[in-house]
Amino acid sequence: MLKYLKRVMYLSLTGWMLVSCSKDSVKPDTDSQELKGMSVAANASATQDSNLAMGNPSGAGTSYSNYLVTKPQYSMSYNSYRGTPNWVSWHLSSAWLGSAPRQDDFRSDTSLPSSFYKVTSTDYTGSGFDRGHNCPSADRTLTVADNSATFLMTNMIPQAPNNNQKTWANLENYCRTLVNQGNELYVIMGSYGTGGDGSNGYATTIAGGKVTVPNRVWKVIVVLPVGTNDVSRVTTSTRVIAIDTPNSNSASSSWGSYRTTVDAIEAKMGYNLLSNVSTSVQNVIEAQVDNGPTQ
Repeated sequence: MLKYLKRVMYLSLTGWMLVSCSKDSVKPDTDSQELKGMSVAANASATQDSNLAMGNPSGAGTSYSNYLVTKPQYSMSYNSYRGTPNWVSWHLSSAWLGSAPRQDDFRSDTSLPSSFYKVTSTDYTGSGFDRGHNCPSADRTLTVADNSATFLMTNMIPQAPNNNQKTWANLENYCRTLVNQGNELYVIMGSYGTGGDGSNGYATTIAGGKVTVPNRVWKVIVVLPVGTNDVSRVTTSTRVIAIDTPNSNSASSSWGSYRTTVDAIEAKMGYNLLSNVSTSVQNVIEAQVDNGPTQ
């Protein structure tokens, strides 16, 4: 009987140890678990990093035409004379992405100086142009507050509907695909020139002249595998995507056809887009036209 009890106790103890070990050593299948398209593995290691890590492209400060606006979700150079940003810069990784719904709460940015005209949502009404996001709504879905911040009118430009809803939407979706593949991105978007072709035809301004319609819309994307010390990890082999599109309703939906060099955009804007990257690396990556995949 005693021998039998000892055997039962031994088997029970062995079973308990096996169960305990299985709980500690068996890892979840993170490759197959996704949160809104983002892998759990990437989400665990990614962080929210500085939106201006690559530099302040125009040396924005307190000038009315080059006013620095810094928010947790993005940074920008705002031009009070045009009623639009010159550029908006943001970091994108899975750490910025979650399940917060699109807020659609377009509104004036009351943080601007009192002397600035504060563009309203209705300034775009009937214009034939979309309220085109610079930092996209879908790039800031971790919290409601993050998503809501993208609907401030300082983050908008009058954008031709097809350019916004097709060309740029396709590029924005591809950026999030890159994040899903284990990358983090530094994105800078801007616009320049005067006069675009919207659904109502050509226009140079809207809102009674308070908001300038840009002629061109550009974006530069630095692609890095998730990691730390991001600026120091930019090398001559780092993928950099630069595109420059017409602000036109007849723009191609294929953003890849508008690829250019960072150098070309800098020459038009007078900016130093990746100023925090070493000059020797900039000289190489800014002269190249990306030829990587587009989806």
